Amino acid sequence: MPLKDKLLALAVVVAWALNIVIIKLGVAEIPPIFLTALRFALVAAIIIPFTRITLRQLPWVVLVSITFGGMHFGLLFVALSEAEAGTAAILVQLGAPIATVLACLLFKEPFGLIRMLGLALAVLGIGILAAGPTLPGPLPFVLLMLSAFGWAVTNLIVKQMPEISPLTMTGWSSLIAVPQLLLASAVFEHGQWESLGTATWHGWLSIVYSAVISSIAAYGVWYWLLRKHSINAVVPYSMLNPLLSVIFGIVMLGDTPAPVKLVGALIMLAGVALILRQSPTIIAKSEPAG
Repeated sequence: MPLKDKLLALAVVVAWALNIVIIKLGVAEIPPIFLTALRFALVAAIIIPFTRITLRQLPWVVLVSITFGGMHFGLLFVALSEAEAGTAAILVQLGAPIATVLACLLFKEPFGLIRMLGLALAVLGIGILAAGPTLPGPLPFVLLMLSAFGWAVTNLIVKQMPEISPLTMTGWSSLIAVPQLLLASAVFEHGQWESLGTATWHGWLSIVYSAVISSIAAYGVWYWLLRKHSINAVVPYSMLNPLLSVIFGIVMLGDTPAPVKLVGALIMLAGVALILRQSPTIIAKSEPAG
């Protein structure tokens, strides 16, 4: 890729890494499921007037709204209310190897020795994180694993669905996710509307940034890069996302700069890189986590 496009790819990953930190600030002021609903409502309001879907596409969009909107982002936002931003970004990155393993099981794709080594390294990296002081408690950890699983399943759905433009998928899946999230918020949260009256600029920034910068702008540039260049040239930049999230969490939120976190993160990301090295196609057809 030319230098300009490399810088664009890096800018996208920086935007995603900052998104984790900004969401962390937002869920401190607005209930996380309700915040997720507001995020998707803004995305839908911006995109829906310019896109249309067919009846054939609708069931697939509904599936993505559940696995990506409700499961991946909804559970990620809830977990971020309890977990460090950098650690959460690292654990959610496991969605990539989970997608690869599921593809091997469901689509009979060969796994191979390199992928097996990568999977072992990813598990080792989590084990090192677990031995340190920054691993979240049992509930947020499970939520992050389910969030990663939701992202992985979304990749498999996108792999099988009929042709739908990324912008159309983003807008309509966001719209359909909103009532699901509002219902979940009504059941599990309280004080949602009151929180909007007391929220500072942190809370409002998290809604606008997550919707406009991270979702629409960053993913728009990402898909443009994927259309222009080979997958192998673009996708590796996404591996910087959790590492940058750790750095931003330490600098902006005062997260614990524990050496064990960086060691565990690097080992886990090395494993993920080995897993993706032979099967980038599955991962690239859907949005990376963030």
